[in-house]
Amino acid sequence: MSSLTIAPSKNFFLKDGKPFFWLADTVWSAFTNVTKDEWHEYLKYRRFQGFNVLQINVLHQWDASTPYLRFPFRRDAQGNYSSFELDEEYFAFAEELLEAATNFGFIPALVLLWCNFVPDTWAAKRGISPVMPLKTVEKYLQFVVPRFARFNPVFVISGDTDFGSSKTVEYYLKVLEIAKGLLPSSLTTLHLQPYAVLPEEIVTSPHLDFYMYQSGHMKSEQNLPYVLAKRCLEYSVKRPIVNGEPCYEGHPYGFTKEGRFRVFDVRKAIWQSLLSGASAGVSYGAHGIWCWHREEAEFKGVEFSGEPFEWRVALSFDGAWEASFAKFIFERFKLFGLEPANELLVGVPEEIRLGITLDQKRFALYAPLAQTVTVSFDLREYDVLGVNLEAKRFFSPLLRFAKDSTTLFLPPFHSDILFVGIRY
Repeated sequence: MSSLTIAPSKNFFLKDGKPFFWLADTVWSAFTNVTKDEWHEYLKYRRFQGFNVLQINVLHQWDASTPYLRFPFRRDAQGNYSSFELDEEYFAFAEELLEAATNFGFIPALVLLWCNFVPDTWAAKRGISPVMPLKTVEKYLQFVVPRFARFNPVFVISGDTDFGSSKTVEYYLKVLEIAKGLLPSSLTTLHLQPYAVLPEEIVTSPHLDFYMYQSGHMKSEQNLPYVLAKRCLEYSVKRPIVNGEPCYEGHPYGFTKEGRFRVFDVRKAIWQSLLSGASAGVSYGAHGIWCWHREEAEFKGVEFSGEPFEWRVALSFDGAWEASFAKFIFERFKLFGLEPANELLVGVPEEIRLGITLDQKRFALYAPLAQTVTVSFDLREYDVLGVNLEAKRFFSPLLRFAKDSTTLFLPPFHSDILFVGIRY
């Protein structure tokens, strides 16, 4: 399988020279928790849905469901570890999982160092696990990067991190440098906490390839899909952008437990991300898959995340099809390279999002509620198609043209809407 590369425009990926839409599933706990039979069942279904990337934690996910079936470090009789001595059987099994995944056509996106192993992060301050000494990190990378190189992975340098000190930054810069030095063809990124800002030393690193943000699981913060995309666009170096963790379907609203994110929430987060600058693709998550939860298992992340669904139940959630449908729309209408263009919208709420290609030949407009929308450009030379996103019905929108503007009228149904336009 060939590696991903970056398009010359710096806002989407290429594979074998063709545009590639990143459609990932977050399955952080695969290496520690799945059985071979479960893994094959999972891979078949996600491949059937059109997913092409799997985001996996190389080490153990601290808040996954337990007990772990295997563990990356050798432990004493009490189940503790301190030496970070790597367990050969664990990594041999991980190779088997990656072999199966790549045979199904998936690209592994492997998190090398989740934040609980790094000094001065929020997780390190809570004492979730021992911090890995930097020399041990270097030894670990020298082992794991060449071992997984044949699978042409993407390396996600961090997991859910913030940057609590210069020491934190030093760690991740070193991981970037080593990973890229050992496998120059691999693309690299960092998975961040929602409000973490990349330090300039990382933004300008020659070893960083694209930006990944997390818009997260707080109900009150569901403007972050477009707010954080804008932040990434403002970094001093232009790179492709991916929302690597929108709200997980079925996940309770963080800490409050007042409700769970549903299909509409997932769909809205996806489209608001894609049309706000994060147009290289999107990741999906189901609450029960990422932690690989089984019935009656102990879930360690209950304080924030509440009770997860059993993994097979979560696998069947409809939101995965919404992510797949977004990929279909991007590929079918060749929407690669969309840039945010909300300045062309007239008097609408910020949550309505517009993306347009630099040559203005293609655009997509998302409205989370059915309503009339006016854009400040003439659509007479465009073939415009509407999509009822809830029903997956295509329709011909009613348009009214004026000088330098066009009004797209309220359609006769109650759903969120996507308009796609192609100039002929």
